[in-house]
Amino acid sequence: MTVDATDTQAEQNPEPEAPLWLQGREAVIAAAAPEEWRGNVPDYELSHEVIPRERSVEHAPGSLEAIVEDLVKVFEMEVSHKADPATWLSVVADQYRGRVNGGTWQDAEEFARIGSYNILIGDNPYYDAANETFDSSHHIFHTAFPGGFFWEVQEVLSGPPSVSFRWRHWGKFEGEYKGHQPTGEQIEMFGVTIARVSEDLRILELEHFYDNNKLLGPLAHGCPVQHGTPQ
Repeated sequence: MTVDATDTQAEQNPEPEAPLWLQGREAVIAAAAPEEWRGNVPDYELSHEVIPRERSVEHAPGSLEAIVEDLVKVFEMEVSHKADPATWLSVVADQYRGRVNGGTWQDAEEFARIGSYNILIGDNPYYDAANETFDSSHHIFHTAFPGGFFWEVQEVLSGPPSVSFRWRHWGKFEGEYKGHQPTGEQIEMFGVTIARVSEDLRILELEHFYDNNKLLGPLAHGCPVQHGTPQ
């Protein structure tokens, strides 16, 4: 009988398992305690179906692009579905901060309180973030995009500890947006994010740059929205 020395060495010195926050959304969801969720356990079956078919670029497994995309998706899931930042695995919660287009920095507690839609979209002629809550903001955009609003990394421009990358958001406007009827068109927007990460690749800081009119203008048909009422 012969023994493959390579296999024996691999068994004796196995590759260390990636930390949970780098194993993807499904792994983090499976490991979470029931009391961590705001409501039902999130279900990303639609994303698994649509993104492979509609994404603009494929990333090799284990590539920096794939790692960054998975990490940011875990972050988005945790912000949206876990009320307590202490349970967010993707960030260093007591150090985290984020902002959009050079605006005000917001910490993890603020993200958890008012929600990522209100912070990342902000006030706009077509959206009055100051008068929306966490729940109302999610209802507005889930209604406008009943088939999902998807996200992908297109290109990583620099590696850790300051990771800059280009991204794409897309989805079909198939539901009502604040009284404006859907057109069925696919809406796309593009942006750049600079993420500062820790040595173990948890997020410390996110700085986003993009034009939110590319999303909101088509939803409101170019008609400004004031306090939730089409004008």
